[in-house]
Amino acid sequence: MTRKALITGVTGQDGAYLSQLLLSKGYEVHGLVRRSSHSEVNDHRLQWLGVHNDIQYHDGNLIDLSGLIRVLREVKPDEVYNLAAQSFVKASWQQPLLTSDVTAKGVGNILEAVRLETPEARFYQASSSEMYGLIQEPMQSEATPFYPRSPYAVAKLYGHWLTVNYRESFGLHASSGILFNHESPLRGLEFVTRKVTDAAARIKLGQAKELPMGNLDATRDWGHARDYVAAMWAMLQQDEADDYVVATGRTIAVRELCRVAFAAVDLNYEDYVRLDERFMRPAEVDVLLGDSSKAERKLGWKAETTFEQLISEMVEADLVRRRRAAA
Repeated sequence: MTRKALITGVTGQDGAYLSQLLLSKGYEVHGLVRRSSHSEVNDHRLQWLGVHNDIQYHDGNLIDLSGLIRVLREVKPDEVYNLAAQSFVKASWQQPLLTSDVTAKGVGNILEAVRLETPEARFYQASSSEMYGLIQEPMQSEATPFYPRSPYAVAKLYGHWLTVNYRESFGLHASSGILFNHESPLRGLEFVTRKVTDAAARIKLGQAKELPMGNLDATRDWGHARDYVAAMWAMLQQDEADDYVVATGRTIAVRELCRVAFAAVDLNYEDYVRLDERFMRPAEVDVLLGDSSKAERKLGWKAETTFEQLISEMVEADLVRRRRAAA
């Protein structure tokens, strides 16, 4: 029989790539969609990948337990992927209570709905490398202690440990992927990678003159979301649920991100990037570097896309977008 998957956050970057992957494997894909007065623009990422007409959509929200139960009862999924969150770190400082309601307590709602309605379904929780925060080890693995440095990271940590608790307490097949930064042409403009690649495209096309930035010395372990959703799927195919770090094992400074992005359009970033105190965080996470050896060993997963390939793909996509917008 055709397997069914329910994805919360289906219209986000990861939701779009995961939908594409599951559809290619013959799944019936269902997506939870939050009601919006601008619903016609919500599936632009799915449209970019050409899969928006292949998904069955359901109105719902992580803060509404009864609605989640209703959707699970209707869909009866074999797999549930919880990708929905208030996922922008900067916004979590401005909206800490909203972040806790959605990104933390929302995980409890979807786990409880699964426990009550579809306990045999396999569950994936999108955890985050931001949980490591003030790093306790130079390379972070599943055994590294957490030290969250933002309301977003604190909320993600709650959801992570609650997933572990439901697995151990109720026997749910519930796994968490501790994903390090993963980007793509589908990333929102509020994220630093897309901010940089979009600016490089606009400056190349004469649509902008400079790029204001915050901390250029912060480093991250950046991979491609297309690779990372394959790890999500692999986790739910295991006999036993577990937690996995998903990362490239290579750390790159924001300064290098700028250099690579501007070089992709034959420009020198130093001529256009300027520091702006408005973009400094109250508490910065300076270095993140993931050890995904467990995922490689148990899941057979390894990042396939290099950082340079990722940024080049993003810049090319932004050039296409900006040329279209100007036409």
